[in-house]
Amino acid sequence: MLSIKKYAAIDIGSNAVRLLISNIIEQEGRPVQFKKNSLVRVPIRLGADVFIKNKISKENTKRILDTMLAFKLLMKSHKVVKYKACATSAMRESSNGQKVVDLVQEHAGLSIDVIGGEEEAAIIAATDLNKYIDPNKTYLYVDVGGGSTEFTVIDQGNQVASRSFKIGTVRLLNDMVKNEAWQELREWIGTNAQGYDKISVIGSGGNINKIFKISGKSMGKPLSYFYMTSYYNTLQSYSYEERITELDLNQDRADVIIPAMRIYLSAMKWSGAKNIYVPKIGLADGIIKSIYYDTVSSNTQ
Repeated sequence: MLSIKKYAAIDIGSNAVRLLISNIIEQEGRPVQFKKNSLVRVPIRLGADVFIKNKISKENTKRILDTMLAFKLLMKSHKVVKYKACATSAMRESSNGQKVVDLVQEHAGLSIDVIGGEEEAAIIAATDLNKYIDPNKTYLYVDVGGGSTEFTVIDQGNQVASRSFKIGTVRLLNDMVKNEAWQELREWIGTNAQGYDKISVIGSGGNINKIFKISGKSMGKPLSYFYMTSYYNTLQSYSYEERITELDLNQDRADVIIPAMRIYLSAMKWSGAKNIYVPKIGLADGIIKSIYYDTVSSNTQ
């Protein structure tokens, strides 16, 4: 007997808002399958408001309301049966974040959970990471967002340390990250990565996915520290406009990709990692798994 249901995850980040719709395929005698059906991304960039003015602007409030209503209709068209919407650091730190959450409920009929950095890291960890890692090796998992980055040390398949830092691409673009934050991260990585002979980085987030796609590497193959450094230098040699016209980057990617690479390269350097693996997973994937395994509350559509 085959059963296929659709679940949806909405990730309201500091840089973009995403809707992921996945097929949940259940068949007797076989493990459940999670298959991506549709992914929609809208670059609202809430963090540009919040990290500077401490509130979401009227314009971006309107865009959020329109986007969430559109997501509501898309989920209805797809016949989604369960969904969960999570908002991260921009909504969490905004003085009018709760008001925006209430407006979305009123306008689109969708409820939003504003989650903390540690909960975000836990949901991301619920993804199929074990499919991509060697259980005999050690990894530093780095999920770069617009407002924060989640770091998790995984040794022999087990999480041994995890922490969220307020170092994200939108914050860096607006010069909102102090040297003390970098130093704290460096010390955390040094403390938690020491004692392991060899460590690799696993990267997630839209920017590293784009870098991996550009590299032309086949899935499962890592990017080297040398490649990452070389591409970072290449990006910096182009202007913002040239990154759009010459390197074919979207306008909302062409600026944040450089600070994102700085975070990944710092993590690699400070952990001593020579390679970074890119499994193309993130918060939205974790939300889908968490809904299915009932480790988070969810809503019916």
